[in-house]
Amino acid sequence: MFCTRWNGLEKGSIFDEALDDKEYEGNLIYLLKSGSEFIRNNSKIRFFKEAQYRVDKPDYAERAVTEALVNALIHRDYIVLGSEIHIDMFDDRVEITSPGGMFGGGSIQEYDIYSIRSMRRNPVIADLFHRMKYMERRGSGLRKIVSETEKLPGYTEAYKPEFSSTATDFRVILKNVNYNLEGDAHQVIHQVIELSTVSKQILAFCTTPKSKKELAVFCGFKDLRNFTLKYINPLLESGQLEMTIPDKPKSRNQKYITVRSE
Repeated sequence: MFCTRWNGLEKGSIFDEALDDKEYEGNLIYLLKSGSEFIRNNSKIRFFKEAQYRVDKPDYAERAVTEALVNALIHRDYIVLGSEIHIDMFDDRVEITSPGGMFGGGSIQEYDIYSIRSMRRNPVIADLFHRMKYMERRGSGLRKIVSETEKLPGYTEAYKPEFSSTATDFRVILKNVNYNLEGDAHQVIHQVIELSTVSKQILAFCTTPKSKKELAVFCGFKDLRNFTLKYINPLLESGQLEMTIPDKPKSRNQKYITVRSE
């Protein structure tokens, strides 16, 4: 499995335009988990604030990604030597391409995915994934990719997944719902904030109240003032973190807790 995170909207030189590049080789479950991890590591989770909580806004639906990878692993043509599954990530989309066209001929563009009949090129592999709970009922994978993507905050028809096939390959395109298709790529509706790794650590650690010193030690910071200005204050201002004693911000007993999200 070849995985590449390209810089921009098109492929370029692997040496100059690739922000991340991985090659995986192993059993099917390892490939599934590695492909999912690559996409997750090269995606972002934004959020926007509501009155009493925040709403997470991931680039892609995790279940849709899993279904697309399972589909690629189950239906690929393993007879074609020297071929592999490709995951190509761009600013606005993920393309997952597997060797082998539609089993039985034709192209996916000719069919309605809501009524297409399941035809399995590799029935043993399909049965294995079904027994291991990586796939639901047979023939529902493409519909699941669409339905899971539709659940994402900010979804519109413009972000609907696309499917295409030729005689030699099958491609699934998942669109980044945080990428503005009609304007500036960085413009996102509502007040949207990207979380740094440290901010994510803080929010994960503060499921129960923690003091400022406990947070700094946990995140590996010695300069408490700089840590507060750079990480704690922005999280407080964005509503992701709150004080246990809001009326006395400088209280010696002050602690912080993560605001629940829905």
